[in-house]
Amino acid sequence: QQFNMSAPEAKRPKLADKANVLMVGTGEYTTGYVGGTAADSDKGAGVVALTMFDLRRRGKVDRVGMCGVNGKKFPGIRNHMQKNIGDVYNNMDLTCDTFPSDETVDPKAYLDAVSTFQAGDVAIIFTPDDTHYDITMACIEKGLHVMVTKPIVQTLEHHTNLIKAAKEKNVLVSMEVHKRWDPFYADARDRARSQFGNFQYMYAYMSQPKHQLETFKAWAGKSSDISFYLNSHHIDFSEWTLEGIARPIRVTGTSSTGVAHSKGMKTEDSITLTVQWENLNDKSLGCAVYTSSWVAPKGDVHSQQRFFYMGTNGEINVDQAHRGMTVAQDGKPFASVNPLFMKYTPTNGMFSGQGSYGVKSFECFVDACRAVNAGEKTVQDYDDGSLATVGTTVQGTAILEAGRLSLDADGRPMDIVYGEDGHTPVGIKPHEF
Repeated sequence: QQFNMSAPEAKRPKLADKANVLMVGTGEYTTGYVGGTAADSDKGAGVVALTMFDLRRRGKVDRVGMCGVNGKKFPGIRNHMQKNIGDVYNNMDLTCDTFPSDETVDPKAYLDAVSTFQAGDVAIIFTPDDTHYDITMACIEKGLHVMVTKPIVQTLEHHTNLIKAAKEKNVLVSMEVHKRWDPFYADARDRARSQFGNFQYMYAYMSQPKHQLETFKAWAGKSSDISFYLNSHHIDFSEWTLEGIARPIRVTGTSSTGVAHSKGMKTEDSITLTVQWENLNDKSLGCAVYTSSWVAPKGDVHSQQRFFYMGTNGEINVDQAHRGMTVAQDGKPFASVNPLFMKYTPTNGMFSGQGSYGVKSFECFVDACRAVNAGEKTVQDYDDGSLATVGTTVQGTAILEAGRLSLDADGRPMDIVYGEDGHTPVGIKPHEF
């Protein structure tokens, strides 16, 4: 076949079309604003809004909208963003349409916000776990591409519905798991997949300090728990790493209690999910233990995060909390810092965190949406592990839901039931002894 030199010309990316972005949720991860002040974590300037303003500065994003429940917070949020973004970095345009109005409290404000956007626009949802499903569905119905913070939803049924809706509307729906862009994480995955053989054992731990119970008191223990919130990270790492190698078949949940209860919050302090995985090639078994806690003492890091992974012929240890960089500064506690996640310190007055995996996670999604809109790529192209698409994250939702069901059934193991493809979970049932 003769190579047509003019063909690439015709197929040049039409990515001149910038993305319009609606951010749903106005909390810590979006704005860095919590309880009327800057978040007492590693995200005082937020991540989502800062990244969108920078993408606009760099010509990838045009209109930016932000939607919350309580419009009365917006004057404070605008001041906060001016102080932490506008006054810190040069050339940042903080123009942003906000919903609902500054006088209004409206849990359904996202419906009004979505109605002002068009098919092909992008929604980024960072709201309490139990609201993800309704908001995501409303965005899909409108033809928006959607990125939802983990856990994408809390039940297998909701996850299956999202896959169907996304397919019908031909939109990209993905879970925001920035850890996939962490170079340590990505390398661990590729080593495990290419060199370590079948899955044997994994232990993962992730924590947040006690004061986060205050940050999340609106929903902690009522509509979600620490397992959905934190175990979702390493469970996603397993699903991403073991795709085509192993599948989860049984989940047992155990917990510790006391601290949250003493604060009047009906929730677990830590949750451990023990997951039996089955290797696909020979039905041999592997075991993974995922523990998360939100009652840690304040330490040198906001979040302890580490895992040990063992395959039949190799093992790997990753401590994502300690990257070999510590900072001591007058008036501030000693800290182990991780600029690989977010680099907030400006370079010559400019935001220079574009290489951080906190930023890359969103930028890659925005680029993907623009490529789909331009006809350069199909939605299905991103099911290859490059994004945590709704269609490739079902096992994670099944594990998290099964874990919650197990805890509620006094620790009874829950079996994950598979459909004909043997890969996609279709149900969860109590284990019969």
